[in-house]
Amino acid sequence: MQAAKDAVNYVSESIQGTGAEASKEANKQVAKDDDAKVSTRASAAKDALFDKKDEKEHDAKAEVNKGESWRFQSQ
Repeated sequence: MQAAKDAVNYVSESIQGTGAEASKEANKQVAKDDDAKVSTRASAAKDALFDKKDEKEHDAKAEVNKGESWRFQSQ
């Protein structure tokens, strides 16, 4: 049963990590846009940094859950 929970958590964290990555990339593009206002570009750059942090956190949690799921399946 625990393996199933870990597998679901792995998928959930992987999806959230992918979403954060997509948001990061979108914010990076806004931050690079010369036609955007300086305040918009600065806000997008800040948001991209937070998205990168979120992406790394979700990816790390997914790897932990992946490892836990594998450990239970091999017992």
